[in-house]
Order: sequence, then C-alpha cells, then structure tokens
Amino acid sequence: MISAQNFRRRAGLQCNVGCSDKLFCRKRSKFPKNDSGLVGFNSLLDRHFEQADDELVQSSGSLATKDCLAGHYSCRNREVERRVDTGNIEQAESSLRESLCLNDEEARALLGRIEYQRGNVEAAIHVFDGIDLSSVAPKIKAAIAERMEHHKCHSNWDAQPMSIHAVSLLVEAVYLKARALQDLGRFKEAAQSCGIFLNSIESALHDDLPGNFITDNKLQEIVCKAVELLPELWKLAGFPHEAISSYRRALLGHWNLDDVTMAKIQKEFAVFLLYGGCDASPPNVHSQMDGAFIPRNNMEEAVLLLIILLRKVSLKRIEWDSSIIDHLSFALSICGQLSSLAGQVEGLLPGVLGMKEQYYTLALCYLGENDDLTALNLLRKLLNATEDPNCVKALVLACKVCCENTSCAEEGVSFAHRALANLHGCCDQIESVTNCLLGISLSAQARSSSSDSERVSRQSEALKVLEKTERMIHGKDYKTIFNLSLEHAEQRKLDAALRYAKQLLKLEAGSNVDAWILLARILTAQKRFVDAETIINAALEQTGKWDQGELLQTKAKIQIAKGQLKNAIETYTHLLAIIQLRTKSFNYGLMSLKGGKSDRSLEIQTWHDLANVYISMSLWREAEICLSNLKDICPYSALRWHATGQLYEAKGLPQEALGAYAKALDIEPAHVPSLVSRAIVLRHLGDWSLDVIRSLLTDALRLDRTNHIAWFNLGLIYKAEGARSALEAAECFQTAAFLKETAPVEPFR
Repeated sequence: MISAQNFRRRAGLQCNVGCSDKLFCRKRSKFPKNDSGLVGFNSLLDRHFEQADDELVQSSGSLATKDCLAGHYSCRNREVERRVDTGNIEQAESSLRESLCLNDEEARALLGRIEYQRGNVEAAIHVFDGIDLSSVAPKIKAAIAERMEHHKCHSNWDAQPMSIHAVSLLVEAVYLKARALQDLGRFKEAAQSCGIFLNSIESALHDDLPGNFITDNKLQEIVCKAVELLPELWKLAGFPHEAISSYRRALLGHWNLDDVTMAKIQKEFAVFLLYGGCDASPPNVHSQMDGAFIPRNNMEEAVLLLIILLRKVSLKRIEWDSSIIDHLSFALSICGQLSSLAGQVEGLLPGVLGMKEQYYTLALCYLGENDDLTALNLLRKLLNATEDPNCVKALVLACKVCCENTSCAEEGVSFAHRALANLHGCCDQIESVTNCLLGISLSAQARSSSSDSERVSRQSEALKVLEKTERMIHGKDYKTIFNLSLEHAEQRKLDAALRYAKQLLKLEAGSNVDAWILLARILTAQKRFVDAETIINAALEQTGKWDQGELLQTKAKIQIAKGQLKNAIETYTHLLAIIQLRTKSFNYGLMSLKGGKSDRSLEIQTWHDLANVYISMSLWREAEICLSNLKDICPYSALRWHATGQLYEAKGLPQEALGAYAKALDIEPAHVPSLVSRAIVLRHLGDWSLDVIRSLLTDALRLDRTNHIAWFNLGLIYKAEGARSALEAAECFQTAAFLKETAPVEPFR
C-alpha cells in the first residue's frame, strides 16, 4: 500500500480539509445542466484529471478512495462557479489554484474558457491576457517533443515536463483567445496569437512523425481548428501573402488533418488564389521533392489544388462538391485549357455529374476549342428523346453552333424554334438571344439556298427577326446590332447598314475592332475610300499592336482600291512584321492569343494579297518570292496555287495557269476564286464547251452569290449562246454591275 502523502503527490493534489490523512467527500457532483458553459467546464475538469484518477484507482484499488476524492472537486467547483458568477475572477482563479493544484496559466485557461462560452468575450480576453505565452510555448513544445519520442519507443514514462492534458488546456486557451479577438475585429492580433502556439507545435514535429502522434482527441481537434483558422484571420486582417503562407503551411505540415478538413482548406486556398487579387510567389523549391511539379503562378497552383480535390472525390475520400468543377472550369477557361477541362469532366465517376450536365459542359469545352462538330454531336445526344429534348440552354447553344456553319443552318433554325417554344416564362434576355440566333440561322440558310426565291424569302425573314430582337433589347445588344448591320450590308441596303454600324460603334465606344472594320467596309461599298481609310486610321490609334492585323489588311485593300500600290506594299510589310513578332512571342511562351483570325491564316492571306499586288505591277521576281514564302508556310494551300495561276496568266502562260487552278481545286473544291479564274481561262482559250465553263461559274455563284466577276462572265457565256439566252445575259450583266458598284474591298462577312 502507498502512503496517503504519496497518494496525493502522484495524483497531483493536496488535502486542505482536516489532517493530511483524511479523505474528503464521497461522490463527485456535476454543475447544473442548464448552464452549457459550466457543463463544458466540468467536462474539461473531468478530462484534465482523468489520468490522475486512473492512477489513483490503479494504485489504491479502492473505488471508495476515488469517490471520496471526487467529492473534493465538487465542493471546489461550486465555489468557483459562485465566484465567477459574481465576477470575482481573481478569487475564482485563486480557488482553482489552491484546490486543484493548477498553475496560473492553467487556472486562467479554465476560467477564460468559461467566460468565452458564456459570451463574455472581453472578459475572456482579459483572463487569457494573464497567460504568459512566451513561457508557456517552450513547455508545450517540450511536452509534445517528449511525447513523440516515447511514442516512437513505445515506452512508459512518468516524468513528463507537462501532461498532454495540460497541453490541451493551454492550447485551447490560445485558440479561444484568437477566436475572441476575431469576434472583436482585432484580426491581426488574433492571427499572431494563433500563430504562436502553431509555431511551438510545428517546431516539435519531425518528418518521420507517425500519423497518430496526438493520442489526445481534444488536442488534435484544437490543432486542426487553429490550422484552419489562421489563414482566415490573415485574410480578414488584410495580409494576403501571410494568408497564402498559412495555407501552404497547413497543407504541407504534419498536422494529421482528416480528409474533410484538408479538402476544405485546399478548396478555400484555391478560391483565394483565383479571386483574391494577390499574386502569390511560387512555393519554396527546397520544400518540394525532387522532380515534383512546382506551380509558377496563382492559376497553376489553384488548378493543381482543384484537380487534387477531384481525385479525392474519385477515390471517395470526400463527398462530391459541385463548386469544385465550377472553379476548375473558370480557371482552365482563363488559361485557354478547355481540352484539359474536358478531360477532367470525362474522368469523373459515373453519377457524380448528371448526363445532362456532363454533355452540356463538354459541349462548351469543345466549342471553346473550335471543335464545333463534336460539340454539336454532344448537344444532339443531350436533346434526344431519352435525355432532355426541351432543355432551353442546350437548344440555344446548339443553335449558336449551327448558325456559324451554313451546312447546319436548317438545323439551327429548328433548334431556335424549339427553344422559343419552351421558354415558359424565362427572362426576356434569353428570348432576345434566341431570336438573334434565329435571325443569324435564317441568314445562313439563305446563303445556302438553292433557289433565288427561297434565298430572298429567308433574307427577308432574317431581317424581320433581327429587327424584332433590336426592339426587344432597345438597341443595347452588340451582337444583335452587329448582325443587323451585316445583314443589311450583304443585301446591299448600305444606308441602313451604315446607320446600324455607326450605332454599333457608339454602343461599344470604339472598343471593338469588328465594329471599326464593318463600318470601313460599308464605306468602301459606297466608294467612300477616303472616309474608310480615315476610319481605319482612327481604329489603329485606339487599338493595341497585337489586334491590328485585320485593320491593316483592310487598310491595304483600301489603298489598292485607291491605286496606291506602293503604300499598300508598305502596309502589308508592316502587317507581316507584326505577325512574325506575335509568332515568336507565342513560341517563347510570352503570350497566348485566341479569337479572330489565326496568325497562320492571316499570314497566308497577306502573302497571297502581296503577291497579287506585285503581279499587277509586273514585278515577277517579287511575286515569286511571296509565293515561295507561301509554300514554306503551307505547301498545300489553295490560295498559293491560285496566286501561282494568276502569275502564269500575267506572264501569258494559260496552260500553266489552268494546271495551277486545277491543283487549287484539288485541295479545296469549293474555292470560289479558282473556280472563276479557271472558267475565265477556258473561255479565253476557246477549246472548251460553253457548258463546262457555265458549270464552273454556276458552282462559284452557288457558293457566293455576291461575286460580280462570276456574274459578268456568266453573262458573257449566255451572250455567246445567241438570242435564245439574251435575257439571261442581260440579267447577269445587270446583277454584275450592281454588285460591282456596291462591292466592298473585302467581303462583309
């Protein structure tokens, strides 16, 4: 048997009622159940002395001994409760120290917890301020470090510098102090307080630390909460870089965080990187494993975190969160990595995303990558009878895909009508967008119509729908006004087209290059070349260098129309220099340019046009250099062979020209300039039947009804057939004259 004195020493208690050998009371009592703060306090006291009670039971083997000892706490707890209720913090602290043998820090930790749970935030801070963190932190560090060593050795050790329960008590006090400071809006102080004990704990940890190093659940819970809280405090305090460091520290440290908490921190960090407005420096390379991927900027780090979260969902370590794919979609869209996004969506487990949502998301991805056919096929699957045939957003998107492809124009009209029939109270904006797409689809259907009557009917219907849409949006939608101006221009209603183009330029405040170009081309159709060049020059002054490609191309065509061929050559040279600079910048990863004409197609068109300028000036050597550059860029280009044919024609080599045009048509059977040029050469040679020539010209006009050269040569064919085709010849000449008089220097569309 052990002596009473040794009994009390091992329990960490001293008897102060009667003689040293007297046992105190019989049974431990609880605080009143209606006071949640005191119940929590009593629970913490129970946990704090659980180890001592276990030792007492093991040493004495007497339940009566434990019961009588517990009664002592009950008497003292009621005394502490009474003194806290009366606001006498100092007396309550003294009572705790005397009765429970707690030091100053532990007693204040207990009392501060009571005050915080009762909502007395300022009083809690007053109590917590009495804890000397500078002296407590080394003790916490030493206690954890010693516990780690003995955990690894699997040995029992009694003489710890501080029990793990005392560590939990003090750590909770620091955490609650940070929460109290947060409640009062003192965020910086809260972050500093929270970081102090995390530094103490982290400095005691080792890389070879086992995952369950903290066997005390309370301490583990507090550590997890503090790790999660710290970056939030730095954000509230207005220190974004400290918040980023805290996030990385939470994710890379040995905190033994559970999957749910880790996922929550990863998501919050990714959201902050995407929308926080702060450029994060790359993570420390020395802290990474050899060969590991190191994000270079906010976007890469956010994408990495979000992809990790998707992997955790796939492994069923966390529940599905739809916002993960939303944030990832935003990030990869900004990066121009929509194909990567499509891969992530396709890699999701079945059932995570509904088929409807998955089809729609994938369609958006492929549409963003200019893979219209794949996008349209996905939308067709979504809109079939087994999925959702009346999904308005899918119908509208499918109509958008179809209206940009004349071969699918009829299907686009059908999609638009189905969408309008299923609006059912949707907002006016969706209705106006659908009507606009319907008008564009009708216009595309008109261009592919086989008969003139059908074409005229579709054009008229397209104008009516677009004008109706314009009234709905009160002239405030760019896309509607642009297509309304474009449709009027293509129908050669130039005054109306000019009015809408000016309205468009005013609406966009000159910020859209397409509006400037359309206005200039309308002016060239009215043969107002000086005004058109003035417009282009004004646009060049307000446009960045990287966006000047089509403007310079239009300017060169205007200069050619004015007969200023040398000026046109200078403009083309300037344009080629910009294209080469853009290409080099892209190759070195300095920039990524999307939208509008690609650099490759613009460069091919520029060399082709420049070659034609040299041919018109009879500068054969310079023209051949242009054609050589075209061959280097794209050896299988219809434009290159067409320009070669033009050069042969200018040199008086019709047979060679025919061969060049034939090669152009082999590459691109629907290449209108080559169809027309081949027909003209055959007509001049006179060795071919008129039916063959007429067939070539008819094919060209079926593809482009506005080609005045084709109309003129078709009229010559009808004229050569004699009186029986005189009426057709007259109509062709009349159409050719009208189209030539109203032809822009470049096609409107």
